[in-house]
Amino acid sequence: MDSTGAEPTTVLHVVAMPFPCQGHINALMSLCKLLSSRKHDLLITFVVTEEWLRCIGSEPKPDNIRFASIPTVIERAKTVDFGGFNEVVKTKMEAPFEQLLDRLEPPVARIIADFELQWSFGVGIRRNIPLASLWTMSASFFSSLHHYHVFAQAQPQLLPLHLTDQGEEHVDNILGISSNHLEDLRTVFHENDPRGMEMVMESISKGSEAQYLLINSVYELEPQAFDTLKAIFHFPVYPIGPAIRYMEFELEHGSLITTTSDNNRDYLKWLDSQSAGSILYISLGSFFVLTDTQMDEFAAALRNSGVRFFWVARGEASRLKESCGDTGLVVPWCDQLRVLCHPSIGGFWSHCGWNSTQEAVYAGIPILSFPLFLDQVPNSRQIVEDWKIGWRVKRAQVGSEILVTKEDILELVQRFMELENCERKKTSKRARELKNMCHQAITEGGSSHSHLDAFVSDFLEVKNH
Repeated sequence: MDSTGAEPTTVLHVVAMPFPCQGHINALMSLCKLLSSRKHDLLITFVVTEEWLRCIGSEPKPDNIRFASIPTVIERAKTVDFGGFNEVVKTKMEAPFEQLLDRLEPPVARIIADFELQWSFGVGIRRNIPLASLWTMSASFFSSLHHYHVFAQAQPQLLPLHLTDQGEEHVDNILGISSNHLEDLRTVFHENDPRGMEMVMESISKGSEAQYLLINSVYELEPQAFDTLKAIFHFPVYPIGPAIRYMEFELEHGSLITTTSDNNRDYLKWLDSQSAGSILYISLGSFFVLTDTQMDEFAAALRNSGVRFFWVARGEASRLKESCGDTGLVVPWCDQLRVLCHPSIGGFWSHCGWNSTQEAVYAGIPILSFPLFLDQVPNSRQIVEDWKIGWRVKRAQVGSEILVTKEDILELVQRFMELENCERKKTSKRARELKNMCHQAITEGGSSHSHLDAFVSDFLEVKNH
């Protein structure tokens, strides 16, 4: 007993380890906040690199979540390519993470790690610590990669990258992958760094070692993929998405009200002054960098389109402000979920990263699909063909570059933001339907809510281990 005479409370110490990229960090932190709200006797230590701690260390979080850091293995500004970044993470993060585990108090009882940190399986196994893995992309993409891995294992003469066109070795049919998804995989393998793709496939190859698999998606958005994965694996698969910061907000009368202070954000005042559904929101993610030529094509088109826009242009914001004229606002950063849920937003030109895709679904916003990297290609197909909540942006060869020209951008955004356009009305209606589906999933009794409850019971209840 303590000095008050009360029985001491047993605290379950959980370590959460994300892959050191913004989308992965955001997803795992959102999951940790959800878990902390469900189970109050948790202590969650959220482990990031020192660089990321400087970026997110001051962000509001529940009292039972704390930060810990390991040395920065590679600075974001020095990231040259996807494969090189993955290789550094793979070779440099395991040892300092293990050393950190030795120093943490109270002793670590559970680990929740990003699926791409497959070496964490070995850490957990060696220490006999139950480990859950979070896959931060779509269930459909996971299923396609898994079935390709199974195919490649049965075809030892094929290297992983033979999914691309290789003359007579072109792959046309793989069990468990539809022709459309196979076409997307071929694009992914062809357009991404070979070293990076080999490491992704290495992670997938070790997926069967998982003990618990959390997937950041909603069951109703990908029922076939989830049913397939649950039938394949011997361990439980939990669709717990969207792991976005929806818990931090309240929707009242169509406006997004944050529960935390939000000072000095002039862009919100600007959005408040705009007409409902009139603003095209543009954001192309935090990893891939477009060429100056493509950015300038965007700026010229937006300046002449007459379409009101809000553009998050990161480091290019200052340069592009002058190029875009006065019909929109260009900023280096924003609170994306809050912006998407603002009533003035009528459309989203997106790179189709999975977090952005889920935030758009949650907000009910139609998407202009502009994939740049990795899983964004299959995400784009889901958005346009499966869910029918967006339109595809087409690129063409212009000189030595593949671009969307200013003429095509201008015509597309004008048509997309014409709210009375018949095609646009259908897209908007479908986006609202998926929004309702998503909100139902996260309410009590919904699929994501129930799967998260099951995970808490299976993984976080001490009596079950």
